Amino acid sequence: MARILVIEDTDDVRTLLLRILEKAGYDVLSVSDGEEGLRVFHRELVDLVITDILLPKKDGVEIIREIKQGFPDVKIIAITGYRGRYNRLPAAVYLGAQRTLVKPFKMEEMLEAVEEVLGEN
Repeated sequence: MARILVIEDTDDVRTLLLRILEKAGYDVLSVSDGEEGLRVFHRELVDLVITDILLPKKDGVEIIREIKQGFPDVKIIAITGYRGRYNRLPAAVYLGAQRTLVKPFKMEEMLEAVEEVLGEN
């Protein structure tokens, strides 16, 4: 069973991701800010990180950069609700995120992205 770390500051989105991923059979850890996300990442072994881009204390682009510098094989999905010139998903991909999703997304889209990134489909 794959272990997934969800870093998302919006309570409803974080709770929904946790429920959907656990129902799909994944072991899920979730936190609400970037600094805590990195602490949990360094303390726990995870197969996949799902991170929002705009987060308190440390943003998702910084998280991706730090994770990929030390752990280049860790899989990452970046999510954001921002489009247009505030969309930082291209930077997330440049730094190593394997997939990106723009909120609002369907939970089926997230599950497909998780399966794809983890090589399960």
